[in-house]
Amino acid sequence: MRWLARHGYRPVTLRAAWDHWHDGTPLPARPIVVSFDDGYRSVAHSALPPMRERGWPGVLNLTVKNLQVSGGLSQRQVRRLIAAGWELDAHTLTHPDLTALDDRQLAREVGGSRRELRRLFRVPVDFFCYPAGRYDARVIAAVRHAGFLGATTTIDGLAEPSKPYELRRVRVSRSDGVAGLAAKLERLRTGLSGS
Repeated sequence: MRWLARHGYRPVTLRAAWDHWHDGTPLPARPIVVSFDDGYRSVAHSALPPMRERGWPGVLNLTVKNLQVSGGLSQRQVRRLIAAGWELDAHTLTHPDLTALDDRQLAREVGGSRRELRRLFRVPVDFFCYPAGRYDARVIAAVRHAGFLGATTTIDGLAEPSKPYELRRVRVSRSDGVAGLAAKLERLRTGLSGS
């Protein structure tokens, strides 16, 4: 987070990026969406404090079952994230490979996760995140049918408004560290200026 701040990046929610793409709502210079998948306690303990200190929002892609597992976020912790300006998005009920489900199971995992998160936390849940990045045309149709505005993938790159159900992201693994994150963002920035 210190590196992002020093280099002029300012986290925004996915909804803020969406509103910019579709309504021209202003964004800060060098906006970046910082998202966390699944819903483990480390988000509340390790990510929230440095982001809240800077007044930055994050995006939590929450798998509903993680509200009841050891090491998962509690409802109270999720509410603290929301109170700090974080966006809550759906990551299914149980984190299955959506491409392997029948139509009924697919609708339950996708639409059911949105309904449950909205019921529990009383916030909009407008975006979806594909578990393990697994999706196909049938999964996209289910996500669209459930009322989501868009969905994030595990495909490396910058999100494009023309592909709302295949939004790319920059994956940061623990082994990347600050140097790895910096290299990935520099590669993308250089690629943009070179095109």
